[in-house]
Amino acid sequence: MLIRKATAPDAPHLVRLINMAADDLPLYFWQRSVGPDGDPWAFGKERAARDTGSFSYRNAWLAERKGEVAACLLGYPAEAAPADIAPDTPPILVPLLQLEALAPGSWYLNVLATYPQFRGHGCGSALLAHAETLARDGGFATISLITADTHTDARKLYAGKGYREVAERPVVKDDWQVDAKTWILMTKPVTG
Repeated sequence: MLIRKATAPDAPHLVRLINMAADDLPLYFWQRSVGPDGDPWAFGKERAARDTGSFSYRNAWLAERKGEVAACLLGYPAEAAPADIAPDTPPILVPLLQLEALAPGSWYLNVLATYPQFRGHGCGSALLAHAETLARDGGFATISLITADTHTDARKLYAGKGYREVAERPVVKDDWQVDAKTWILMTKPVTG
């Protein structure tokens, strides 16, 4: 397995994997951004291919098996002192921002996703180990992530790698179609 830094041309893989990891929540917001006649996938690809922003390819790494993109890791440093949540923040995002604020100064693992045909081949474990190396090399004491109660396989993987559930918030659905009921913040001390 090869783990490599993502590049702008990887945007089509990034948007599919990012959207998969978050149960279509990115697609929900991309569609709202482009309106009923716009192409939400093109909007997502444009965001992933840009040089700046949290969802930039610059914050992503890909795992390849036999020359094919198999999985994605997207992460970056969390704010050391999170700002107050703005009153105009969409309610659907508020619980996520509340949980992020509980792990200030951590290395935030925002996305870990594997294409279905590559699951069970160690991609997630390899990318988690890579995330821990990035966090350690960056001088972070903690790595954090948020998952959903419905992501049982992912939660088992995280728990098996030493992540602990530290807080949860109810999922706000609005008109987003998702089975999840709870967001869960998990953290792990970075040893080195």
